[in-house]
Amino acid sequence: MPELAGLDEGTPLFVQVADRLAREIADGGLAEGERVPSTNELAAFYRINPATAAKGVNVLADDGLLEKRRGIGMFVATGARQRLLARRRAEFTQRYVDPLLSEAARLGIDTDELFTLIKEAGHEREGASL
Repeated sequence: MPELAGLDEGTPLFVQVADRLAREIADGGLAEGERVPSTNELAAFYRINPATAAKGVNVLADDGLLEKRRGIGMFVATGARQRLLARRRAEFTQRYVDPLLSEAARLGIDTDELFTLIKEAGHEREGASL
């Protein structure tokens, strides 16, 4: 099997293509109104079947993050970045903040102490990166 340009074998390829494009939109690498690579360009880059690349692009189009302009291609929809960031913040809260708060409560750590712990950890990280 040929190298898949950084794609992993554990997740369906079309999901990885969709995730990579969504990450570029969320990070600002693909701006609203900007043309996204064609399915053929994506297929060539990732060395995958164009139908697989198209399926990944269609996931984002179905979510309203991309819009098709006849004869021109797919473009990042207006408001796509904000919707992605809102979705990612909600996922972050569910995946990290909620469990953190639950564990803090089990340990008897109140919110003020938790904020202090987070600030101290942040300062330590900032100091280590200097």
